[in-house]
Amino acid sequence: MTRVIVPLAEGFEETEFITVVDILRRAEVEVVTASLKEEIVQGAHKVKILADTSLERIDPMDFDAIILPGGFPGFENLKEDERVLNMIREMNNKDKYIAAICGAPSVLIKADIIMGRKATVNPSGREEMEANTNYVDERVVVDGKLITSQSPGTAMEFALTLVEILTGKDKMESIKKQTLAICKDD
Repeated sequence: MTRVIVPLAEGFEETEFITVVDILRRAEVEVVTASLKEEIVQGAHKVKILADTSLERIDPMDFDAIILPGGFPGFENLKEDERVLNMIREMNNKDKYIAAICGAPSVLIKADIIMGRKATVNPSGREEMEANTNYVDERVVVDGKLITSQSPGTAMEFALTLVEILTGKDKMESIKKQTLAICKDD
């Protein structure tokens, strides 16, 4: 079974986090959410989530992918956590999937794994992204094992892209039909 880790920082974007976790679990991907601290984590819009575990209990090599939700100040909190940055670097070095949405692609810049690759970000981070990547102004961008997306409004498309990459097109089509989701190619 495919396993993914989703780090959860104070100020995460609720729509991005919940959509991705829900859609991946529907696709029978094992999703483990890990808080930066051992407590309930509050999102940018005051929704509180109890993570499955805490970050210090995670071995990144036990996972096939890491997915970073955005949200302010959530992505900034991820960016300032050396454990998160080291996990991203280690997983990138082992050729595992790295995914980030909204402001979270900037975390990948700080982890120094994104230089010269195709990526997107929330429009508010475009200037930084253009200076460090081959910025693409699209809702979801896939460059090998790097998957980035722009905002809460692209969360379903991002999640379905992850399902297709991690479990196959048939499973993605099944989930899309089940949820009545529409993607850019529809």
